Amino acid sequence: MEVRAILEQKGRNVHTVQPGMTVGAAAELMKLHNVGALVVSPDGHRVEGLYAERDLARDLVRLGPDLLKTRVEEVMQTALKTCGPGDRLTDVMRTMTRFRARHIPVLEQDRLVGLVSIGDVVKARLDELETETGVLRDRLAGLGG
Repeated sequence: MEVRAILEQKGRNVHTVQPGMTVGAAAELMKLHNVGALVVSPDGHRVEGLYAERDLARDLVRLGPDLLKTRVEEVMQTALKTCGPGDRLTDVMRTMTRFRARHIPVLEQDRLVGLVSIGDVVKARLDELETETGVLRDRLAGLGG
């Protein structure tokens, strides 16, 4: 299975935040859209970073209430792992595990086309395994009858 299958199922809509927006505004966007991460992008296509709930928790401990007035570009993740629509799901899972990444932007020709979360990947893999299990059951039932 490839990443494009996840994007076809969940859609390619990615919630972004401008680099100059405050963390407080970013947190409001996460709450509004019920998402765990925002891609930091000046135009919705170029990826400059990522800001996630985990970053929010870490930075709140470090900066206290001042965090809410801090610009996202000052605290965003910039050493991002990315993938493409044609990348295999198992490779993306391996990358997420190795680098402890919960969200990975999907780029096509350096343009943002999606965002996959660890939850998206696990769900897709479980669906794939259930399908494979069903096929094996059908084959075994055919052998016994």
